[in-house]
Amino acid sequence: MKNTVPKNDKKRRKQLLDEVAKLEAELEQKHKEELNKLKETLPEQSKEESAALSIASLELEDREQIQPPKISKAQKRREKKAALEKEREERIAEAEIENLTGARHLESQKLAHILSKRQLEIKQIPSDGHCMYRAIEDQLREQQNSWTVATLRSQTSEYIRSHTDDFLPFLTNPNTGDLYSQEEFEKYCYDIANTAAWGGQLELRALSQILQTPIEVVQMDSPPIIVGEEYNRKPLTLVYMRHAYGLGEHYNSVKPLSDMTTENES
Repeated sequence: MKNTVPKNDKKRRKQLLDEVAKLEAELEQKHKEELNKLKETLPEQSKEESAALSIASLELEDREQIQPPKISKAQKRREKKAALEKEREERIAEAEIENLTGARHLESQKLAHILSKRQLEIKQIPSDGHCMYRAIEDQLREQQNSWTVATLRSQTSEYIRSHTDDFLPFLTNPNTGDLYSQEEFEKYCYDIANTAAWGGQLELRALSQILQTPIEVVQMDSPPIIVGEEYNRKPLTLVYMRHAYGLGEHYNSVKPLSDMTTENES
């Protein structure tokens, strides 16, 4: 009906709109009357079911309305960071408990007791592969000797290389158990001078000979080992620790025991 009237015929178009409004009002009234008649004719049970459905629908709408709000990405990041921090603190607490009861703590306590009887205490040396040489360097410094780690390593390498018969019989391949070949021996000497290869009993023997000085190694479960007893000089004292670090064995130096009473008063 609307499409049959030209847009420029305002009078006819107004009459048409009034007629359309009247028809829509009549149709709406007719629908209301039909619905009322239908409700009156519905069985009682159907009315109850309809009411139950209405209640269920309302409950569903209520549940949808009380759903928890969505968590923002920033909040998720904060919660994740808090959870990681809590986990880190728990690991630290576990490590502290282990330190107080573990082999490292017990070893440190026992060595501290042994050294305190001699008015000495442990002087910590970094665990970087050079620990034995650094401990020797520290002990020499106390005797006004300025040898450096690099010099100690170089001299040790040259001494072992020039005394092959004294050292080669004690060097074996860890995979085969065979004595070092000459090539392996040369590499061993090269590594002493040019890498952070860990030093042990053989290197201590060489250093004792080079320095013409006895070297004493204090341990937890056995009497001190003295290398170079033939030299009549004050020994350089090292502390050997088996459980000091996760990587394994470690050497520290020593120093005079601190006077804690004097320190506290000052």
